[in-house]
Order: sequence, then C-alpha cells, then structure tokens
Amino acid sequence: MPDQVVTVEHTIEDYKSGVKPTWCPGCGDFGVLNAVYNGLRAKGYQPEDVVLVSGIGCSSRLPFFSSTYGFHTVHGRTMPIATGIKVANPNLKVLALGGDGDAFAIGGGHFIHAARRNLDVCYVIMDNAIYGLTKGQTSPTSMVGFVTKTTPKGTPDRPVNPLQLAMASGATFVARAFSGKPKELADLIVQGIDHKGFAVIDTYSPCPTFNKVNTFKYYRDQAVDLPRDHDATDVMQAWARAQSIDPVYLGVLYRAEGEASFEDHIQAATSGTEANAPQVVSSILERFS
Repeated sequence: MPDQVVTVEHTIEDYKSGVKPTWCPGCGDFGVLNAVYNGLRAKGYQPEDVVLVSGIGCSSRLPFFSSTYGFHTVHGRTMPIATGIKVANPNLKVLALGGDGDAFAIGGGHFIHAARRNLDVCYVIMDNAIYGLTKGQTSPTSMVGFVTKTTPKGTPDRPVNPLQLAMASGATFVARAFSGKPKELADLIVQGIDHKGFAVIDTYSPCPTFNKVNTFKYYRDQAVDLPRDHDATDVMQAWARAQSIDPVYLGVLYRAEGEASFEDHIQAATSGTEANAPQVVSSILERFS
C-alpha cells in the first residue's frame, strides 16, 4: 500500500516559541513579528524548514520568539551567516531580520555584497530611525537635524535611502512596508520568500520610547500605497518613487525575475561543465607536454 502524504494546516501558534517578546509597549516590532508568523503560516512551512537570522538590536531579538530555527549573530553580521546557511542547505527558507543600524551601519558592507550576489534570502529590516537598544542615538536612517542625547544640536548626516541602496547594489526585489499595516506586510513577506533572489523589505517600525518624531501617526499621514499603474519592472520609475518623501510609497517598488541567484552560481561552479574545467585544462596541457 503506497504511503499517504498527510498535509497539516498550521496555525500561528505553531510558529511561536513560547518566549514572550521583551519589546516596549507600543513597539512597531510586534506588528512585524505577527506578520512573520502569518507569512510562514500562509506558506505552510514546517518550522524546522525555516531559519531566522538576526544581528544585534531590539528588533534582532525576533528569532527568540519563533519556533523555527534561529541564529542570533554578532552586530552587523546577519548577511554572512545567512549566506553560509543558504549555501550549505539551499532547501532551507532563510529570513534575515534586524534593524536599520544593524543593516546599514556596521552591516552596510555586507548588505551591499548580499545584494550584488543576489543571495536567495528575504531580508526584513525594521526601520525605526533610531538606536533603541542603546537608549536612543541617531541611526543611518535618521533625518537631518534629528535631536538625540548624542546629537543635541541635531545630526548633520544625511540619511541612507534603503530602497535606492538596495536597487543600486543589485537587489532583485525591493519593497517598503509599515508595521502598522501587518496584513500588507505579511503579504510582502510571502512575496519576498517566493522571489528567487535577494528580497529587501524595508519596514517602518516606530520606536515609541526614543523616537517621538517618526511615530505611527507620522507614517499613517505620510505613507500611501503605490499607484495601481506602478510598473515594478521599471527601475527608473522605482528609483523615482523610492526618492519620494511626501508621500512615501508602500509596496513592491522593484522586481526583476529570472536573474540567477548566488546559489545558482555556486551550484554551476561545483557541478556540470564548470566543475569539469580542471580536467579539460589538464588534457590540453598534456598535448603540449
């Protein structure tokens, strides 16, 4: 008698670890966590088939709250660890998670190279424009003039534009989300997981404790969905809308399908004609020896 395949429909509870989140009340990261749960549930993944990789920061605690595999790395090293996991076992679904500081400051170099390699990983960045874990310093996405304890006269630094940085570096799926719209974020996470290549979802995730400017109300007033006629395959259109600050656009700004991923190149280099290259070269050299 042939084996029967039993399909189990998961609930959100299947993806919870039992460890309660330690974020401040009202933190935007709660919405991101629920969106991750819902995204995984929508895909129907077994928890053991998923790895959540994070760096250091308030948002990087997220893997503790999930029943999937998790790797809490050192500061800024989310992408190297995610790369190693994905290359070692391409069958795993790897989600990278962290804050704007972890992604674009100490981890900025790794972010660029993960994008140019088109690593098959979905990176959800919880962007609160502040360093929350260290009690409120400016981050790479803080606005010019932003006042903190370490910048009492306002920061003179211009902010990084995460979406333009991702596109310029070679990411093939670039989206923006808002943790105050968790259903839409869950859908973007599903799309990011399904995308073959490096998927970046920069997510506005307000910090109610240390950032009194970029609040939930601020983003509800500033953020709008992309127009229905937006062409996500048009990189120049995506670039222009990523530049807009009033309004800021939510949704998939840019998508390029059919690009070979980093794992595809690794597989080609270790099998098939490329793997046979040393033998071919040896045979040619023997003819002239």
